[in-house]
Amino acid sequence: MPDERHLLIVEDDMDFARALTRSFQRRGYRVDHAVDAPAMEAILARETPGYAVVDLKLGARSGLPCVERLHAHSEEMRIVVLTGYASIATAVEAIKLGASHYLVKPSNTDDIEQAFAKSAGDAAAPLSSRTTSIKTLEWERIHEVLVESDFNISEAARRLGLHRRTLARKLEKQQVP
Repeated sequence: MPDERHLLIVEDDMDFARALTRSFQRRGYRVDHAVDAPAMEAILARETPGYAVVDLKLGARSGLPCVERLHAHSEEMRIVVLTGYASIATAVEAIKLGASHYLVKPSNTDDIEQAFAKSAGDAAAPLSSRTTSIKTLEWERIHEVLVESDFNISEAARRLGLHRRTLARKLEKQQVP
């Protein structure tokens, strides 16, 4: 049975993780922090948190396997994926793997708690009247290939027919579409 006031943060940015930890502790949560999948596994070996926040990009690796593992550990766990590299492809995969929500950084504690509280989709969500631009389509394709290549920049660049440095510059230039 998951502990309803226990939060696991899987995040490699130590400053951001520290800020989230302090903020959630002030709200009465017991917080554990893991910088990668092995550290997360060590925590799961002894506890079952009720909530988890997972960074989509953990160093050079994807956080999606962490989402899958957390969901397998406890289907009741509310998992929110945070990312500075948002795309439709990664959002779809995160939800399919068991995340209950997907938020773009910067997100604060209020945003994350609201995401934890949402247990179902909203059929009344407004549709965007904005058309998709070529830049957005390019961004989506890049992230689709990044997911397929497990966030390996060299492999993604090869699959996209780009030089590795060109892809790295594109990723640095525009983190959120």
